[in-house]
Amino acid sequence: MDAVSSGHAAALWTGLHLILLLVLSLLVVRQRQRHKVALGDEGVPELAQAIRAFGNATEYIPPALIGIAVLAIVDAAPLAIHVTGFVLFVGRVLHAIGLSRSGGASFARTIGMTMTWLAYVFASVALLFNAII
Repeated sequence: MDAVSSGHAAALWTGLHLILLLVLSLLVVRQRQRHKVALGDEGVPELAQAIRAFGNATEYIPPALIGIAVLAIVDAAPLAIHVTGFVLFVGRVLHAIGLSRSGGASFARTIGMTMTWLAYVFASVALLFNAII
């Protein structure tokens, strides 16, 4: 048995992504408190950006974590799970930083989204490979 199993690798990346979602959620709460906004964004750019950073992460992270979980279930190589998890995590962090700093296009957002898509492609190929082989 490997020193790190597929399940352990999936647990690591799932845990880190859950922490990232928690941090992004707390940033929304902080902006809501700062601007005294209970619902929506009331046109406050910083709050709108925090809401979108969290929202975008909640749109992209869960499907990828499902892919990571299925890779673990089929006992894919831990390296495949680590590559997927790492690329996704760095991509999501960069995207959130870019979106939190500017509502417009930014280098961090672009690289973050590209890395997210690369994680999706890599996980998809790894899943298909494990399904066929």
